[in-house]
Amino acid sequence: MADISLGSASQGLDGIQSSYMAQVQRRRLYGGLTLLIFVVLMVSGFNIADDRNAGGFWEGLHQIGDYPADVLSEAWEKRADLPSLIATYLPALVETVNIAAVSTLIGAIGGLFLSLLGTRGLARWPRLIPVFRRISDIMRAVPEIVVALVLIFVLGGGPVPAMIAIAIHTAGALGKMFSEVAENADLKPVEGLASTGATWSQSMLLGVLPQVAPNYISYALLRFEINIRASAILGFVGAGGLGYELRNAMAWGPGRFDEATAIFILLFGTIVFFDQVSSRYRNRLTKGQAR
Repeated sequence: MADISLGSASQGLDGIQSSYMAQVQRRRLYGGLTLLIFVVLMVSGFNIADDRNAGGFWEGLHQIGDYPADVLSEAWEKRADLPSLIATYLPALVETVNIAAVSTLIGAIGGLFLSLLGTRGLARWPRLIPVFRRISDIMRAVPEIVVALVLIFVLGGGPVPAMIAIAIHTAGALGKMFSEVAENADLKPVEGLASTGATWSQSMLLGVLPQVAPNYISYALLRFEINIRASAILGFVGAGGLGYELRNAMAWGPGRFDEATAIFILLFGTIVFFDQVSSRYRNRLTKGQAR
């Protein structure tokens, strides 16, 4: 009897092992097929884009360093003028940072309301949770540059279209991230405040926001970094700021490459500065929360 039981146990283990190996082989096969399909799509997409391009990618690959070399050589020849050029474009830099700051503030406020109204257990109108979530999805799905182009057509060029476009996208993105944080909030303070007769806004202000504020501020600072880059990019379509000046300098060509270099230095230095400052404060917030 013992031999029979041992034999049946060994057969069961062999069956489990063979079944496991079959699943591993099947998973490897599916993974290989997925990778193959991805490679085929990438190669075919590249070939289609290369055929529709004005010049072939491989034919022009050897010229990839010509433009940066021209810019750097002219900037080196006129290096004595770089400090004055940097001072000249400081107002445009201030405008770019202002666009990013105001749009981040407006977007964070909008994302705050979208997150609280679209989170299960916290929403004031639970039946409207899908509506607020879809609004957040739509706001972050449309790229800033598309909204900015429409607004420039309606309002004209300037910083206002860029600010509105970035704020809309920021509200949608932060609404999603804020909602994920709010879903992990402890509901006991909210229930306690509600039992004392507190309103929904008072429950959110006193019961939820103290729990999620460190993560909310951390995400807002991270978004501020992204919005600085976005505001500079939107300047290329006429939305003002440092990007607008950079587009003009680059479009003019030789003779103004020193101006383009000065703008690049300003933009790069600003992004690095705010990246370091916001990273420091975000780390402090998250570490303080962990304690």
